[in-house]
Amino acid sequence: MTTPASDGDPGGFRRAGRSGAVQRDGPGLPDAGVRLAGRWLPDVAAVLSFVLLAGWVTARFWLDPTQESLVNATDQAQFEWMMAHGARVVTDFAYPFGSDRMNVPDGVNLMANTSVLSVSLPMTPITELFGPRAAFLLFLTSALAATGTAWYFVISRVLVPSRPAAWTGALFCAFSPAMISHANAHPNIVAQYVVPLIVWRTLALRRPGRWLRNGVLLGSLIVWQTFLNPEILLMTAVGLGVVVAVLLLRRPDLRRDTRPFLAGLAVAAGFSLVLLAYPLYVMLLGPGAYDGLSALIRGYSSDLASFFAWPGESLAGDPRDTERLARNPTEENAFFGWPLVVLTLALVWWLRGRAEVLGLAAVGVIFTVLSLGRELRYDGQGTGVPAPWAALENLPILHSVVPTRWALALTPVVGLLLAYGVGHAAGLTRRHPAARRQIRFATGTVLLMALLPLTPTPLPTTRMDPVPEFVTSGAWRPYLAGGRSLVTLPMPDTDYADPLRWSAVTGLELPIARGYFLGPDRRPDAPEGRIALFGATPRPTSTFFTTIRRTGAVPPITPQTRVAAVDDLRYWRAGAVALAGHRHEDALRRGMTELTGIEPVRTGGVWLWDVRPLVD
Repeated sequence: MTTPASDGDPGGFRRAGRSGAVQRDGPGLPDAGVRLAGRWLPDVAAVLSFVLLAGWVTARFWLDPTQESLVNATDQAQFEWMMAHGARVVTDFAYPFGSDRMNVPDGVNLMANTSVLSVSLPMTPITELFGPRAAFLLFLTSALAATGTAWYFVISRVLVPSRPAAWTGALFCAFSPAMISHANAHPNIVAQYVVPLIVWRTLALRRPGRWLRNGVLLGSLIVWQTFLNPEILLMTAVGLGVVVAVLLLRRPDLRRDTRPFLAGLAVAAGFSLVLLAYPLYVMLLGPGAYDGLSALIRGYSSDLASFFAWPGESLAGDPRDTERLARNPTEENAFFGWPLVVLTLALVWWLRGRAEVLGLAAVGVIFTVLSLGRELRYDGQGTGVPAPWAALENLPILHSVVPTRWALALTPVVGLLLAYGVGHAAGLTRRHPAARRQIRFATGTVLLMALLPLTPTPLPTTRMDPVPEFVTSGAWRPYLAGGRSLVTLPMPDTDYADPLRWSAVTGLELPIARGYFLGPDRRPDAPEGRIALFGATPRPTSTFFTTIRRTGAVPPITPQTRVAAVDDLRYWRAGAVALAGHRHEDALRRGMTELTGIEPVRTGGVWLWDVRPLVD
């Protein structure tokens, strides 16, 4: 039986004892307490460093509870709503895979959205005691720290038995430019702490005699990751498949472990499919399911120039310099900086004799090519040169993948290459003690040159609008009795999601019309079929108020417009319409008043229209 090992074995694997642990030589420390401290103190220091860095990145949120994400406030509100949904599943036994508390009356397919049930359910006590914003912030911060911790222990115990190497690799895996970019209110994406565990248990499948146990363990992790982020699971599976294939090609001696590996893999697939059969049915075929993303979103690709550019949220970067290279600040997936690109290529060449390094290099090439999307772009401009993703983007499953995120999956590839490189340098110091100082100096210098410019800066924030007293006091309840919903102005969508936070602070007792989520285009003449929209299908009244929100001008109102407004309010089962503060507040108020003929009243921080007489 074999286990991954350090640079001392050029093939990347070496013999291990019956327990599967790497055998290390050398005299033990005479004192048990000192030996134990010497073993765990570096681990404690590593974990503490991840926690402190995660706190640094999210510091502005912690220091001021009135702050929200500057560049992605809508996703923050959405995840606060998701945390409240998870708590409601636990406290009220609500249906976990869908909800009727948003987008009344159609509801939302939460399996087809980022419901993060594997986090929101266990965090119910936090959500209930401290509120959904606190739960979201703890989720985001702990996701970064836990990802670093998980990678550290898997690398140091399984892949490279060198704590400095493991710390270097794990640090990048958790705090790379792409991870910091997604830390702008994408906690489901930065929560990659299950990925190293999947890597660990996949490698363990080859152990003879434990195929059933190992398969069940891997299957459990697959289920866990599915309820965290299926997109990351897909990329992990593809990457592991490529690495395993390269290992089998380059290391014929590993082929003797094929039978237990395949047996364990079959158990993992069967076990996870049994547990996920119904949730996957809901995701793909249930109410609110959709047929992939729009052509526009599937066109979000990585610019070739971005691989060599500095990320916006870093010491060397400036968010203004990344605007032409990335679709938005939350998708800076390929910003590595030219020194790290050079170092990565050098590491692959330096360690080319190791099968696992060649496997990682193959994954890196494939993911880089896929991230380029359907057409090569350079420096913000299309080149007209087609890329391989054009032949893949319409395939089932892949039609729901944002291509630039294949570059996000390069993060663990680069992190592991850094770990192998530092581990190899550590091996050189042991074999050449006379040159130890020079080797360490060179290693440190190279790492500082490549990684120091990428040091993350605290995430940018802005002051969020407070939840109106009308919501927090419960004054809305009489208006929504009998299964009615609250229609908000502006209506929630991809640009404005505050009403989701209103609902979240009530524990989702407040049902809202429309929302911010992924749902099918329900229009009979939809140009792309039932593709995913970021929000509810447009209706005449929602389009009317979207125009006001964006322009500040009230469109012409006709008798047909008024009839459509009443029809839409009835469709939404509206009991009341509420308008909170907005820069186009006067125009929004005038538009609703002229549409309905109802004068609003000012109460609890909102303008309120009681539309029950109109829709009954």
